[in-house]
Amino acid sequence: MTDPHDLDPATRAWRNLRVLFHERNDMRREVTEELGMSFFRIKALRRIASEPRTLRDLAVELATDRPYTTLLVDDLAERGLVERRPNPADGRSKIVTVTEAGRAVAARAEEILGTPPPALRALPPEDLAALDRIAARLVGED
Repeated sequence: MTDPHDLDPATRAWRNLRVLFHERNDMRREVTEELGMSFFRIKALRRIASEPRTLRDLAVELATDRPYTTLLVDDLAERGLVERRPNPADGRSKIVTVTEAGRAVAARAEEILGTPPPALRALPPEDLAALDRIAARLVGED
C-alpha cells in the first residue's frame, strides 16, 4: 500500500476525506437501520422530497434504468411515502410527489446524514473556519 505521505496533496486530502466520511463515520448504515430501507431508496426519497419528478427524470438523476426506478417508486408508494399524480405537462407520464409521511422520513434522513462526525466537531474553531471556507469553495458556494 502507498504511504500517504508519498501522495500529492490533493490525492492525500481526498483519501483522508474518504476515510473520514466513508469508513470511520459512514452514516448510511445508521440511516438505513433507523428508517428500515436501503440507502438507495432513501436517496430517491430525498430527491423526490426536494421537488416532484417524473420517473424518467428520477432514473436519470439516480443513474439507474427506468424499470428499476419504477420498482423503487412502487416500494416507496406502498410504504405511503410517495404518490404518483398525472403530469400536467404530459398526459402520458406521471409525476412522483412526496406525501407528508415521506416528507417526515426524508427530514429524518437529512437530520441523520447532516450530523457532523465527532472528529469534525472536535476541531479548533480556526480549523473549522478554514475547512468551512475550503469546502464552500469546492462545492461552489463561496
